[in-house]
Amino acid sequence: MQAERAAGRFRCEGTRERELRVRGFRLIAGADEAGRGSLFGPVFAAAVILAPERPIRGLNDSKLLEPERREVLAGRIRERAAAWAVAAVDASIVDRVNIYQASRMAMRLAVELLYPKPDFVLTDAVMLDIPLPQEALIHGDARCHAIAAASILAKVDRDQCMRRWDEVFPGYGLAGHKGYATPDHLEALRALGPSPMHRFSFEPVRACAPGFSRQLGLFDEPGAASCL
Repeated sequence: MQAERAAGRFRCEGTRERELRVRGFRLIAGADEAGRGSLFGPVFAAAVILAPERPIRGLNDSKLLEPERREVLAGRIRERAAAWAVAAVDASIVDRVNIYQASRMAMRLAVELLYPKPDFVLTDAVMLDIPLPQEALIHGDARCHAIAAASILAKVDRDQCMRRWDEVFPGYGLAGHKGYATPDHLEALRALGPSPMHRFSFEPVRACAPGFSRQLGLFDEPGAASCL
């Protein structure tokens, strides 16, 4: 896994935040997304400003943590952070603007919700449309405490929502696979067809909805791809 390779190369620590504080920045936010590769539902993002005087041990890329550990850390982040926020951009917008742009939009929204406002933003690999100094770090969630904290909040909130959506859209197994393209999810898509909250711009979903293109808001010509 990419996350496992990153874990072997990087240590998650607060070095970059400390360097920025030496330069005079005080409210340094980390931002990250969750659910970018999912076939279902919104892409989530979080932004976190950590408080140096209230450190949180064990922060790391959310993908490298067990679910129970993520839940514990999410609680500590909410209690100890100087500010935190979570935002989401729904599947219809993902389909309209593409998942990369929707992820950037969700992170921007999370940053804009922070209070107090940050004076510098660290992100996991992408630049945001914000009027603030920022830096995009490759594998930032495995290298930087603030980005790791954001990745944890985004992942925990999204997983909680997936468990609730599993009750609204039974049969897909959303509580288990969280919308990702597992064999069970693909089989459910073939059997049930996509729900209204699936991402029709993603090929495995579109293939199970012959003729439909939510991006265009139109039905394609007969003969569109089918998963049958």
